[in-house]
This record gives sequence, structure tokens and C-alpha cells, in this order.
Amino acid sequence: MTNCPTLIVTVGLPARGKTYISKKLTRYLNWIGVPTKEFNVGQYRRECLKIYKSFEFFRPDNEEGLKIRRQCALSALNDVRQYLSVEGGQVAVFDATNTTRDRRKTIIMFAEQNGYRVFFVESVCEDPEVIAQNIVQVKLGNPDYIDCNSDEAIKDFMKRIKCYESSYQPLDEVLDRDLSYIKIMDVGRRYLVNRVVDHVQSRIVYYLMNIHITPRSIYLCRHGESDLNIKGRIGGDSGLSDRGKEFAKRLRNFLQEQNIKNLKVWTSQMKRTIQTAEILGVSYEQWKSLNEIDAGVCEEMMYEEIQERYPLEFALRDQDKYRYRYPKGESYEDLVQRLEPVIMELERQENVLVICHQAVLRCLLAYFLDKTADELPYLKCPLHTVLKLTPVAYGCEVESFCLSVDAVNTQRDRPEVGVTSSTQTFDLTAFSPFLFRITGLWSLERHNTYSNIYCSSHSGLAVSANLSVSSYLTENVSFHSHVHCPSSSDP
Repeated sequence: MTNCPTLIVTVGLPARGKTYISKKLTRYLNWIGVPTKEFNVGQYRRECLKIYKSFEFFRPDNEEGLKIRRQCALSALNDVRQYLSVEGGQVAVFDATNTTRDRRKTIIMFAEQNGYRVFFVESVCEDPEVIAQNIVQVKLGNPDYIDCNSDEAIKDFMKRIKCYESSYQPLDEVLDRDLSYIKIMDVGRRYLVNRVVDHVQSRIVYYLMNIHITPRSIYLCRHGESDLNIKGRIGGDSGLSDRGKEFAKRLRNFLQEQNIKNLKVWTSQMKRTIQTAEILGVSYEQWKSLNEIDAGVCEEMMYEEIQERYPLEFALRDQDKYRYRYPKGESYEDLVQRLEPVIMELERQENVLVICHQAVLRCLLAYFLDKTADELPYLKCPLHTVLKLTPVAYGCEVESFCLSVDAVNTQRDRPEVGVTSSTQTFDLTAFSPFLFRITGLWSLERHNTYSNIYCSSHSGLAVSANLSVSSYLTENVSFHSHVHCPSSSDP
């Protein structure tokens, strides 16, 4: 995204949703492929103190408390430097109150010394109901109050807020006009955005202006079992099987039992999701973005057929399933980018049912459940099962409802790591349609089998490369040394 790392700095009084924003923003940026890590200064303070006594620690005249808090902030900044400058991170979220101009100046100087861009995210809230709700939902479960009853914890936390109020200096339109920031007022009723200078900052602003805290649930399920599912073939655009139609009927009953207020239903533009929604007897909206991953030349093939016809493609997909792109098709990484508008709209909406496909459902789940790119392609999303996601303070609660209609199992688990003894030799001419992809897709760094490959593409351009395929993928594939794919332009 950018060669200059970004340091996101939260600003605001306690119980204003700063950590909620930090965690959601970190999850979103990681999901779209921007390596991001959150640094919560409160956690550094808890690790330093071990035992929290009372709000007295946060009094502005408590010199010992000020010293410890300053040390914790500097320790967190040192870890930020390690992550952004050494470990290759692109965005760090510095989650703390940062309520004084002096503290923010220190952070700006730190960023300038290390070549980082700073973007401030300030949360301002004067609604006592929202503040009280945040204290009850989040702060009462805080390790600071683990051995304290609710009334005492609320009373102490309110006094802690008072300790910050006397020294709080909000971002100012005049004094801070040269800074890059977004000010979020009353959990999204109003926004003030100032000096957005790059792509990452614009993505941050766009995302933060779409999230809300209204209680709601998101229901996710796959279409009913399809005819191609029964045949074990991937992709395609077939209709529902008899069992798939039965699932749709039970889904209709399930939704009636749930009695969901103002439920919206979204489908892809493929027959099997549309037919599932039609049986529900409700209005629905079709999204092209929700279409299943495009398997390219492998559409409507069985995995066994792919392994036989395109053994190297089959092996490469197991090597890195998230980034592997089907010939003339898509990768999971492509699919995540395609689904970003869907995520944005889901964040804006309240109760929604999304009827989609296996790969699409995996991508959506990975966002809400904070799964890594490595985990994403192997998430289990069985047919005829409904997942109910209910956003909570710092994540999602997940409930799974199996609607008791038999279906085929379409899950293909991650291949086990281990050397097999079988060996196969095949003719590389089978790969001639994909030779242009050799330098990009086949740039593997593995230990097992290396051979020189020299082939001519259909346009007469020669391509050569070193190829390595790890033996654990599917089979121990051996190549003839210096294989030729003859053509009329072959020298």
C-alpha cells in the first residue's frame, strides 16, 4: 500500500470506544492484506503494576503514577518501532488516551525520527447512556476489576474518567490544522476529517465512517445443496438438488422462529443462491460480488480430474491456497478484495441474512472472526448450516444451527506435511496454456525437486525457470531434466 509505515494514534477519554475502534480497524486492515498490529498501553500498564488498587493511580498529581504511565507508553512505542521498522509491519495502532497535546507531540516526534506517518483517531462522546453502556459491557470485565463488585467498579471507573477530564485537550481545528486525523463524535453521528494524505489513511477514514454499534445479528449460510455438489464438481451454476430445496424450506421456518426484525436477505447472482432465497418467500437483493470464487479452467471439474489433468496446478494450490490463482480464474486473495464492498455494507446494516458460497463464506467469516490468511481457505463451512454472528465488545459471538438436512461434505482439509514415497512423471506439454504464469506463480522456495524447464509459449516466446515443488503437497513429482516443449519457433 505504501512504503511509509503508518502509526494510528487514538485520542479520547476512557470509555469512549477507543479500544473497540482499534481492534476493529486492526482486524479490517489485516483482512484486506495490510499487516497491522495493535499496541494497547493499558495492557502494558497492567503487566507493569500487576495489581490495580484504585482511580488514585490516575490522579494528575500522582507523580509516581505519571512516571509509570509514561514508561509504559515509551515501552509500547519501542515495540511499535520493532514491528514497523524490523518486522515489516505496515500499520501500528497505538491505543491509549493520548489526551494532552504534549503526549501527542512526543508521539509525533517519535514518528518523524523513524519515518512514520501519523494519523490520529479521536472519539468524542457526551452521551451518558452510551458511556454507561460501554462501562458495563467492557470495563466490568477488565482485569482491573476482576475481584470487584459491579457497583464499586462503576464508581471507581467514573472517578478515573474525572482524573483525565481536567487535563483533556481535544484535537483542535485551528491548533492542529497541520495534523492528519478523524474526529468521531457520539459514535458516528458526526465526523470531522482533516488532511488525509495517502491511500492507507483514506481507507481508514472510509472504514471508520461505516461502522456502528447498534445491536444486530448477521446470519450467514451457503445455498442449499446443488446438483454439482452431489457430483463432486466445483463451481458452475447448477440448480438445487431435492435436499437443497428441503434445506431452503427449513431455512424459511428457522427465520420465522427467530422472528428477526427488519431482516434483509442478500444472495449472489448464481442460480443456487437465488433458488434458495425464492423458497424463503421474501424479497432479496442480488450481489455479483457474492458470486463463488472463479475456478477458471477448472470450473465444473472434480478435484481428482484437476489432479490428473493439471497435477502441477493442483500441487501449487496446496502450497499456498490463499494466494494461488486458478488459471483464468481467481484466488482467495482476489476474492477478499472483491468482497470488501460487501463488508462495508454489512458494517452499515443491521440484521442481514447472506446466502452465499463456500469460498465466499470463508472470506466473510475470516473478517468477523479475525482469522489469518493461512487459516481462511480451510475454515469449515458445511452445507445446510446457518451461522449467527452477534457483534460484542471486541469481537463476535458465533452460534451454529444445523437444520438437519443431509448434504454432501465439500470440505477439503489442509494437506498434511510429510514426505510420501510415491513418484509420478508427467509430460510438461500439458501446461502449455499456462507458461506465461511460470515466473510469477511458480516462484517457489522449497527444498525437494529442482529442474530446469525450457518451454516455448504459443506466441513463440521462450520461458525458462527453476521450479521447486515440495514433496508434501500431494505426490513426489519428478521432472525430466531440461524438458523441451517443441514449437515452430523453438531454436
